[in-house]
Amino acid sequence: MLRHLTSCRRAATAVFGLAAALGLGLPAAQAQPRPLKPVTIALGTTVVNATYPWLTLPIVLGYWKDEGYEVRVVTTGGSLQGIQQMVGGGVDFAQMDSAPMIQANTDNDVPVRGIMNTLVIDWGIAVPGSSAIRSIADFKGKKIGVFSLGTGGMPLLKGYLRANGIDPDKDVQIIATGAGAPALEALRTDRVQGLMFWGSALTGFQNAGLDMRVLFNPEWRRLPGFTLGTLQKTIDADPAMVEAIARGAAKATLYAQTNPDCARRIHWKNYPSTKPTGADEATLVKWDNALLQASLDSIRAAYDMNGGKYLGAMDPAAYGRMQDFMLKEGLIKRTLPPASMLHLKPGFIEAVNRFDRDAVIADARACKGL
Repeated sequence: MLRHLTSCRRAATAVFGLAAALGLGLPAAQAQPRPLKPVTIALGTTVVNATYPWLTLPIVLGYWKDEGYEVRVVTTGGSLQGIQQMVGGGVDFAQMDSAPMIQANTDNDVPVRGIMNTLVIDWGIAVPGSSAIRSIADFKGKKIGVFSLGTGGMPLLKGYLRANGIDPDKDVQIIATGAGAPALEALRTDRVQGLMFWGSALTGFQNAGLDMRVLFNPEWRRLPGFTLGTLQKTIDADPAMVEAIARGAAKATLYAQTNPDCARRIHWKNYPSTKPTGADEATLVKWDNALLQASLDSIRAAYDMNGGKYLGAMDPAAYGRMQDFMLKEGLIKRTLPPASMLHLKPGFIEAVNRFDRDAVIADARACKGL
């Protein structure tokens, strides 16, 4: 199965939750606290850092609690594991890449449905600013570092090389470098001449002082990456919950877009263990703001790709392009109508976006919730 195309990260399970009773706003003698319905969302990542505001801010700001839900986010080893946990009943939703979602439907007949698209595919190949490599064709005879040889970026990389007349199995050498400092060291010591990584990892290399250029196929930015999804049976059993979870994510997205630095400050306050270390405060702020901005740029690209009208909208044509790419690369055996894999019920995305935008923007500008 094609693994995480946007994050490809590994992790042990960690839980982020905010449990609180939701009062009905009536006098104590009349009120009976309405229990919050528990909901769990799986996210494949090492650390739930500031780059996932649509999943962390709704917990902190009470967006999901206001809808009647106690939500926790748990980390998994990747999109496939998130899907497996949904099928097994361990989680209700999964923040997954579009590729495993498509594979689940086409190859395994698992009715996973996208409910909102979050990011585009933001991978790229970093080369030092001083490198003579100016195009993908210049990698002939060179070495490219990747997180692992099983990373989801491999099909993207191989397809990009083939499209430019390079045999990825003969004309280049692809080396597993791991992530973070080991990958950066491999590039700095010329063990590899480029690094193929997802967007936030590339920003991390820049944070670490690498002067670099990024090469990528522009078509990747027209493909859906991260997609929040659930099973069809969950949609059938509780469509109101599905709508509420998506709406909370949409509100948090708008909040973060309005005031990214506030979103970062709220995250540090509520998830202090995810704050970066190793530099002075101003530098740490700069680093995490850059990471968050990279995520917000991808969110904006997804918004534009899907029509530029509704947060979280999903254009079947975009998922069709992804499916066609996967078929061409031999990642799936058959195709399905893209719309069949998406929750496109009339009125759904409009309801997800039906909230007081002015109030959210005002709260973000005032950094309410810090």
